[in-house]
Amino acid sequence: MRSSLNAARRARELAELADGRTVDVLVVGLGATGAGAALDAASRGLSVAAIDACDLAFGTSRWSSKMIHGGLRYLAKGQIGVAYESAVERGVLLGRTAPHLVRAQPYLLPLTPAVSRAQAATAMAGYRLGDGLRVAARTPHRLLPGPSRVSASRALELAAPLDPRGLRGALLSWDGRLVDDARLVVALARTAAAHDARILTRCRALELGGRQARVRDELTGETFTIRARAVVNAAGVWAAGLDPAIRLRPSRGTHLVLRPETLPGLRAGLHVPLPGESNRFALVLPQADGRIYVGLTDEPVEGPVPDVPEAPEEDVTFLLDVLNSVLGTAVRREEVAGTFAGLRPLLAAEERARGRAGARVVERTADLSRRHALLTSADGVVTVVGGKLTTYRRMAEDAVDHAVRAHGLQAGPSRTARLPLVGVTHPGVRAPARLVERYGGEARGVHALAERDPALAEPLPTGITLAELVWAVRHEGALDVSDLLDRRTRIGLVPADREAALPAAEAALAYQK
Repeated sequence: MRSSLNAARRARELAELADGRTVDVLVVGLGATGAGAALDAASRGLSVAAIDACDLAFGTSRWSSKMIHGGLRYLAKGQIGVAYESAVERGVLLGRTAPHLVRAQPYLLPLTPAVSRAQAATAMAGYRLGDGLRVAARTPHRLLPGPSRVSASRALELAAPLDPRGLRGALLSWDGRLVDDARLVVALARTAAAHDARILTRCRALELGGRQARVRDELTGETFTIRARAVVNAAGVWAAGLDPAIRLRPSRGTHLVLRPETLPGLRAGLHVPLPGESNRFALVLPQADGRIYVGLTDEPVEGPVPDVPEAPEEDVTFLLDVLNSVLGTAVRREEVAGTFAGLRPLLAAEERARGRAGARVVERTADLSRRHALLTSADGVVTVVGGKLTTYRRMAEDAVDHAVRAHGLQAGPSRTARLPLVGVTHPGVRAPARLVERYGGEARGVHALAERDPALAEPLPTGITLAELVWAVRHEGALDVSDLLDRRTRIGLVPADREAALPAAEAALAYQK
């Protein structure tokens, strides 16, 4: 397949660049924004190389809440432009580019004794404003239903773990949800590859210039120069490491991972009001594999940016306290099967103010704008930072637009608002429903592997099969067990499950062809 990423293609394309081939655009970073920029540029007919020091979706893009949201929180803070942009991009993903990966998800806000009638009325008014954003963004009601109030009995049907004592019902709202954020990045990278972009993981940028980058192949240790007519820095929380003039204010978002049996009967997500906060909620998010995520925090992070952030115990305690405030039976600390934390690459307040004297650093990262920003270095490197997962496509489009103008590249307008990603489901795909949900139109190819070799059909933790790991090696660019267990699948979120699946992941790496 033209979109397939694998070790052989990586070696071939890396050798072409090392031999001195010049590309129109070099993108550094292969999270959602970087992979989106690679696709945007390649689909305009530009030659593209996109590199990452580690793997696809290695950083922030795999640590989200998996929400594709319409910007209600930003509307409540008066950030109308950000809210509308979110609603538009949600509609693009739901309706055109990734309906196989993004779907409508119901959420309940339980009306417990702690939620006053005035607070409930304010929340419902906010949900209705959010539905107005959906209308303004022209997202059909059939894709995203509007809000309503449900009875206590109906709330318990949708969320059996809720405490029935004093429950007056719940507010039901809808928003977008990703099957898996890392799978979105894989689909973006593979769609870019289908447009002839060179997608190169384990290729670290050591130094950036306006028309080149000094890089190192992390598998061999070889260093060489990639030449390009324009360079886009989409390295997220690591962007400042490539341009020290950039000032970021990373924010940590922590999630808990619960096994399916911990909250049996949870069919809808939950919005749980945070104590002392009027417009902020914790999220309880049931996943397609049966696990449940509980999140998320918003705490500033100081010091060097770690490769893999850790969830501190105080975050775990905080989230458990909020979760247990609405449950009939409390979740104990020992029932938390795993945790994960991601860092949001927020631009510091004084950077947004372009370094004006006396500019104030906002200490609460929850107060920093989620609007993205484009910055250009003295030698012409275009850096895109800020923003959020929902608006990755718009961020990528803006970054490529800026690079095209700044460097005089010949390219037409962006096509990505209507360009389906690899795997968009076609009617009549004959494969198990679970595979169709994860792979869309490619589910048949994954299933065929197991049909040809029954040994590949044996399920691993979360129901993933060895056939899916082999598919990831042959077509999704997985190079080692970490790629397989921590990003192409989410088995690794629970350490015990990861350990159990290690032999299968090691076996899958032998299936290169």
